[in-house]
Amino acid sequence: MFETLKERGFIFDTTHEEEIKKLLNEEKIKFYIGFDPTADSLHIGHFLTFMAVGHLQAAGHTPIILLGGGTGMIGDPTDRTDMRKVLSLEEIDHNVNRFAEQVKKLPFIDLEKAIVLNNANWLKDINYMEFLRDFGADFSVNRMLSADSYKSRYEKGLTFLEFNYMILQAYDFLYLNKEHGCILQIGGRDQWSNILAGVDLIRRKNKKETYGLTLSLLETAEGKKMGKTANGAIWLDEKKTSPHEFYQFFRNVEDSMVCEYLRLLTFVSLEEIKELENLKGKEINKAKERLAYEVTKLIHGEREAADAKKAALSLFGAGNDEGSIPKCEITEDKLDILTLLEKANLIKSRSEGRRLIAQNGIKINDENITNPEEQISIVDGLMIQKGKKNFCKVIKTKENFK
Repeated sequence: MFETLKERGFIFDTTHEEEIKKLLNEEKIKFYIGFDPTADSLHIGHFLTFMAVGHLQAAGHTPIILLGGGTGMIGDPTDRTDMRKVLSLEEIDHNVNRFAEQVKKLPFIDLEKAIVLNNANWLKDINYMEFLRDFGADFSVNRMLSADSYKSRYEKGLTFLEFNYMILQAYDFLYLNKEHGCILQIGGRDQWSNILAGVDLIRRKNKKETYGLTLSLLETAEGKKMGKTANGAIWLDEKKTSPHEFYQFFRNVEDSMVCEYLRLLTFVSLEEIKELENLKGKEINKAKERLAYEVTKLIHGEREAADAKKAALSLFGAGNDEGSIPKCEITEDKLDILTLLEKANLIKSRSEGRRLIAQNGIKINDENITNPEEQISIVDGLMIQKGKKNFCKVIKTKENFK
């Protein structure tokens, strides 16, 4: 198991490599991975960690999937240049429920053989004075400030609220070790300091040895973290990122990243991936199509993946079936372009539409739109395109046909 994870590119670092290798290869253990509900949908960065969970569970290990209804009230400062938006309790509960619903849809996670928990169940009722007395002396402020998650924020402004995050995540590991026998925490490589804090706390309080394993982050060819970003995200929720958009994103990834994503985000065999790595020139598109189809299938199902593939072929290659291209019904005979983009759900504001038009980011039937005041004649089958990946087909309702 350990060698499989390593060869597929999951493992970034470990606290005790030889011990973890023996545990994963020779024993059956409980491990945990946590997700803070900072949005109402999981994204593709989360999906990578669930793939690691899938491999480990298939080898007989028991995953504890921890939803951060408690830690989500604070927000992890890791990888942040500013403080996270503080969510209401209602928003956190809603997001936790959405996460749980999405995990149920992942075909490679067997929830009957997993443990799904919400850390709000033990964090929300903590007595502050008792907690400080019991655990405050176990954490060195100097050591905490040396952690990347705090050091990068210290000069720009780190609130006391965020400073508590590491302590609470360490306490989660302590609780899971004591109550569920969990001995391994896995997380993204940006969680290294938080994981070490938990391992150290368990050694102090429970007098037991536990372990940490960090995973590679999903990155672009430029080394930028892929996930929930200010400029857009690849969400697992089909209402936020449609199956067609999802497919097209992976169909258009950089050539150099295709096989890395195949190893991390699909169950395609390593033997087949090695063969795909030998493809050159336009032939690499075969590997991209395989990647896009496999990832879309795992998240949205085989039917949606097939429809998205047909839609892509319709737009960019052979075939006539437009499959799952998003559609919008319009009754008007003529609309200005900004109103049309709004009705097609391709922009969130008219100012965004103007900006996209100024950047040559909008096409109608494959022709660039340059005037934000342009009036568009509405006909059945009109194809609207935003950027390289987002499309909408206009359905002209019959009641207004002339």
